[in-house]
Amino acid sequence: MKEVTCKTSSYAQTVELGERIGERLKGGEVFEFQSDLGGGKTTFVGGLAKGFGSPDPVASPSFTINYVYSRPDKKQLYHFDFYRLTDPGVVASELAEVENDPDVVVAVEWGDIVHDVLPKERIIVKIVAISENERSITFVYPENNTYLFSELKHV
Repeated sequence: MKEVTCKTSSYAQTVELGERIGERLKGGEVFEFQSDLGGGKTTFVGGLAKGFGSPDPVASPSFTINYVYSRPDKKQLYHFDFYRLTDPGVVASELAEVENDPDVVVAVEWGDIVHDVLPKERIIVKIVAISENERSITFVYPENNTYLFSELKHV
């Protein structure tokens, strides 16, 4: 696994970082976001979806479990949030079905409950709030996902 850490100093920079990575997505990537509540996971996914080419507005799926953001070529970004779940139930099956689809990007927030369903070869995004606006964002990723991070500014 490889690792790179970036720092952002505003909401806009966090979105922009997500966009830069989203522009490089091919489909088939799986992201697991790790952060405290309010850390910036959904903010980052918003940038990821925008860069991926979805015109859909991004919102936290905490109460609905998941949202799907589409783009004109039918590729999709599935955004799961397992924060409120104590048992993943049928949603774990849905996650397992889409995470192997080459036309789907998967973003998972609060993935502890579905670790046995998540692929070993996933991108882990660790977001740490340094202050109200500053974030340290570390990407831990398999070698085959280097194309997403090769031009990021290392900290």
